[in-house]
Amino acid sequence: MAKIIGVEPDKKVGSRRRRDPRLPSDLAEPTTQVDANAALDELGASTSTRQSATPSRMPDQPRKERERARHAPTPRHGKRSTVLTVPNMLSFARIGMVPLFLWLVLGPQHDELAIVVLIVSGITDYLDGKIARSTGQVTALGALLDPIADRLFILAAVIGLTLRDVIPWWLAVLLVSRDVIVVALVPILRTRGFSSLPVHFLGKAATAVLLYAFPLLLLGDGYTAVANLARVFGWAFTVWGVALYWWAGILYFLQLRHVVKTMPKVGRS
Repeated sequence: MAKIIGVEPDKKVGSRRRRDPRLPSDLAEPTTQVDANAALDELGASTSTRQSATPSRMPDQPRKERERARHAPTPRHGKRSTVLTVPNMLSFARIGMVPLFLWLVLGPQHDELAIVVLIVSGITDYLDGKIARSTGQVTALGALLDPIADRLFILAAVIGLTLRDVIPWWLAVLLVSRDVIVVALVPILRTRGFSSLPVHFLGKAATAVLLYAFPLLLLGDGYTAVANLARVFGWAFTVWGVALYWWAGILYFLQLRHVVKTMPKVGRS
């Protein structure tokens, strides 16, 4: 009977090839089983060695962060002047335009040039605040100059338009009296250690509306169709601006009352 050759039970099929006993030992194929885990460990060790030899790199920053870091203002070390800054120079220039505007309105009565001066002052008013915030040049002097320039321009426009009979006297008194009351509250504010109250958004909006109204009222000082249209819009902005102006003044008064009630008096040094 033919001898049946079986597979040994302890030999795994596919793990290694069986040795042919008829071949010499030196020609036989290697029978050592390859350990896959050991090979993976060795590969991982060699990879970690190469990675440790290579300097590590941080992941790339997002594009927006790189752009923000590149355009961010560079901090300046050492002493920096809080007076000779670009926003403050713009505020000084705007204050210097006030007598020019008043002379153009009352002297030669060049209304077109006076309107150009008002437009330029409005542009500088926007630029000084934007530059101060974007470059970190917000100073106490700038916070004081900005409302002063606004009040001076409004006062100059009220005086000029009143003397030329463009607006009635009662309107001039209504606008000026509001500023007089706000200024009269400053000594009370100083007793609590404050020089001024922060500019309210409503106050800025009222000032902007009035500075829109005054050029339109100047253009409306005539009898043409354009003058009649400008007069209508000018008075609409004036009524709206005066209402906002006094509303902002009431808010300043309420802020002052809150400060007086909550803050103790500051002793004189």
